Amino acid sequence: MRKEKFIAVALAAAMALASGSAMAAGDAAKGVKVFKKCKACHTANKGGKHKVGPNLFGVVGRKAGSTSFKRYKGLKGADWTWDEKLLSEFLADPKKFTKGRGKKTSSMSLKLKKKDQRADVITYLKSLK
Repeated sequence: MRKEKFIAVALAAAMALASGSAMAAGDAAKGVKVFKKCKACHTANKGGKHKVGPNLFGVVGRKAGSTSFKRYKGLKGADWTWDEKLLSEFLADPKKFTKGRGKKTSSMSLKLKKKDQRADVITYLKSLK
């Protein structure tokens, strides 16, 4: 009986962890909708032009400030590569993020305060390869 109880608890814990990570993963379709807020300044299509901000196609896994976008101020010479965690921090408060890394402030003023919206946008951006 003890073994069965252990297996049941282990199974319940595994299911809880799996459902939590699925929620954190985000939804690319919802991310497309949230990204509409970003379209005033960014494009996200392969080979797309830069607008007020850089094209974000392939941003996940790319070194920050490394595109041909000429107006990088806050990210010029950045020493990090965009991953889910850093993008989430940046999207939550871009000015605070860049200042906290010793960079000039970002000109991006949009903040995505809702964690699920950030996860959705990041999942969408990850799909752009």
